[in-house]
Formats: sequence, C-alpha cells, structure tokens
Amino acid sequence: MKTGIATLPLHYGRAPRWLFEKMVRLSGAILEGFLLEYSPDDFLRRLSDPFWFQAFGCVLGFDWHSSGVTTTVMGALKEVTRTRDMPIYICGGKGKKARQTPYEIMDICGKIGCDADNLVYTSRMSAKVDSSAVQDGFQIYHHTIVFTRNGHWAVVQQGMEENSRMARRYHWYGRDVEDFVNEPHSGIITEKKMPTLNLVSKDSAGAREVSTELSKENPKRVVEMFEKVKELTLPAAHPVFIADIKPKNLKKALLKTYETQPENFEKLLGIRNIGAKTVRALSLISNVIFGEAPSFEDPAVFSFAHGGKDGYPYPVQKDVYENSILYLYNAVERARMGDRAKYNGLKKLERFLNIGTDTE
Repeated sequence: MKTGIATLPLHYGRAPRWLFEKMVRLSGAILEGFLLEYSPDDFLRRLSDPFWFQAFGCVLGFDWHSSGVTTTVMGALKEVTRTRDMPIYICGGKGKKARQTPYEIMDICGKIGCDADNLVYTSRMSAKVDSSAVQDGFQIYHHTIVFTRNGHWAVVQQGMEENSRMARRYHWYGRDVEDFVNEPHSGIITEKKMPTLNLVSKDSAGAREVSTELSKENPKRVVEMFEKVKELTLPAAHPVFIADIKPKNLKKALLKTYETQPENFEKLLGIRNIGAKTVRALSLISNVIFGEAPSFEDPAVFSFAHGGKDGYPYPVQKDVYENSILYLYNAVERARMGDRAKYNGLKKLERFLNIGTDTE
C-alpha cells in the first residue's frame, strides 16, 4: 500500500460536460460495485494510493498525466455521494470550495452524528502540513477530505507550481497517520525531485523541537538571531530562501506564538496565520545557529479503459463508455437481487489482473 505524493503536468480548462456526466455515472457504478464486496474504509485506503487513484482516473476516461484528473475525479465522486445514499462523504474541492470544507463537514456531521471537530482539525492540519511544513514550491489550491460515519478519513489535495507548469497531488490515509508532523506520508511518487524543506521527515525531529522552543522566546531575541543568519553567505544550492522574509512581519507572527506557547511543533503549525515564511525562518535559525538541520529531501503507471479526454492514447469511445456504465449498473442490481453471475465474472477478472483490494 503506497500513500504519498504524485506529480503531474499542470493543465488548465475543464472536462467537457458530456464527459463529466459520464464520469459521475461510471464512478457511481464502480463505487456501488466496490461497496458490495468491500467496506467504506477499504475505499478510503484505495483513494489514498496514488497508483490506484491514477488508474481510477484513466478508467473514467480522463487524461492520464493531467493535473485535472485530481479535481475532476474528486468532483465526480463528490457528486455521486451528494446525490445518492452512500456511506461515504466528501467535502471540499477547488479554490473557493476548498475554503468551504469546514462548513460542509459540520453540516454533514450534524446529520449523521459524526465528530465534526476532529474532522475539521484533520482537514486543516493536513492542508497546513503540505503548504507550510513541506515547502516544495507547490501552493495548495485543491483540498478534499473523504470520511465515513465512524470518523475514518482520507485526504486528497493538490498544489500547483506555475513556473514549471506542474501540479503535485498529496494523499493521506487516516488510519496510517500516527503523527501529523512525523512521516504522515508513506511512499512517494514524483517525476522530478527538487530542493524541499521537509519538516515532517523523521530526520527533522531536532529542527521541529528547536523551532517550537524558538517560537516561545521573546520575538525581539528571535528576530535578532534571524538578522545574524541573514548576514551569512549560504551555499548556492541551499533550498531555503530568506529574501522574502521580512523581520518586521516575522516579529508580528512570533508575538502570537510567544503568547500561545505551543507545546509541540504540531501545535505551533496549527496556530492561525503561522505559515511557510515563519516556519522557514525558525528552521533556518535552528539549522545555522543551533546545529539542528531539517531534512531537505523531497518527500515526493496506470491503465486505459476508455481513452483520454485529450485524445491520448486515443479519443474517448462514447459507445464503449456507455456499455461499461450499463454493464456495471446491471451487474450491481442483479447482485443485489441474488444473481451474482455477472459480478463474479468481474471478480475473476480482478484476480486475473492481480488488482484486488487488500483488507485487514
């Protein structure tokens, strides 16, 4: 089981309406078929696997290498769970929808009797980690959290780097996360590694501890230390950039941490308005002055069934796509009535291809 990060070319635009409507229908049929055999928690585990997610997007007919596979696949699944009685719930989305995530969580949890506070915290912290604690140059613009009635969850979010025209997708699986700020991703997939300030690496434990202690110091003293660091000539390849960190702004941010006195790095990261620049400055001081270096290691395959939106490797075949939807819905409905012949045929094909879902 691999959860982690996938990197994709950044594509603009959106899926044609006719294709998105078919993606909603087909993903709904696949999800209903999946839940006949496996649990909702198993589906969360699958979503957190970048390989499986990529294959799923290809089966739905989206571009295999496009950033849009993330936003469109999650949008189709959200539409399915929103309009049908499903034991899976999806909140969030792209841009403004991402900012509505906490309110959507509270609304759904109020209806199903789930712990909203824990899920809101999970949503916020996973986004904060991938935007501030993992500084790889990608800005988060798409965030979705998928959860079940028992509070189990998965997160799929995506960031963009416009200069390189690349997008990076981050996967989380809640039952594997023991600590939000220590190796929350396991198994990384990326096309190109790059200089990254990775404060959630196990090798950054010392830097996290020193950064937390620094955040509790008098802001004036910390800014004085930062000014000394600025006077040093750092190696050209050093991945931490300090030109955009303004001591005045840093002091203002540190007043909040000084007043709050966070007990650990997760609490520090969770303070509102403490972002990448403050975290970067603290990690730089911990490295240069106190010798606690953070990790700079970047924490960072699929199949076609119906073609791809951009015509690669071939255009979407509408008649084949429609037949797949009808076959799956028919198989699911007949299985519910006791006739599992068609559905068992799909299971045999699954075993032949060795793509089954592992359960615990």
